[in-house]
Amino acid sequence: MPRVKKATKEDIQVIKEAFLENFNDAVTELNYRNDYELLIAIILSAQCTDKRVNIITPALFEKYPSAFDLADASLEDVKQLLKSCSFFNNKSKNIIKMAQSVVSEYEGKIPHSHKELIKLAGVGNKTANVFMIESEGANVMAVDTHVFRVSHRLGLSDKKTVEQTEAELVKKLKDDLHIFHQAMVLFGRYTCKALNPECDKCLFPHVCKTKKSFKPQ
Repeated sequence: MPRVKKATKEDIQVIKEAFLENFNDAVTELNYRNDYELLIAIILSAQCTDKRVNIITPALFEKYPSAFDLADASLEDVKQLLKSCSFFNNKSKNIIKMAQSVVSEYEGKIPHSHKELIKLAGVGNKTANVFMIESEGANVMAVDTHVFRVSHRLGLSDKKTVEQTEAELVKKLKDDLHIFHQAMVLFGRYTCKALNPECDKCLFPHVCKTKKSFKPQ
């Protein structure tokens, strides 16, 4: 991975102020109506676009409107509903197992605890953090491909893994992490894109360190 110059304290302040000003009310682009739908949408969004997930989930939620319904679902039927989603075989198994655990362990309600969330099938650290950010504005950081790329281009991190990058962002940004997560996702999705970033629309071209793209190892 190419090394980039580290952001200075002044750079970090510029970045924080611009993100807070422009993305203060930003929320996920996933469509959902409750905790159950939110968690499933986040699980399905792994290595799949939010746009695609939003196309898939209406039929899934109509047929299986709660964890109780999904817990008794036919695997083949769920696979059919998710077939246009990446890794739909594993995701189908995971969301059914997740629903079964939620029913048996949490009375059908999605837990609002990172420790409990990561016990569920298909829910890792990033998924749990995204759920906590979206559901209650938790002061945690979730690093997806957009957050990883943007944080490296801006010199907020030079770490090689998602876990190391998350730790560095938490240390440097400290507060309002839920806003910075959403900000970097949207900024990376629409402006600071992997290919052909729209640098003329950048919020802080004077602090950007490189146009090179980055992917976690």
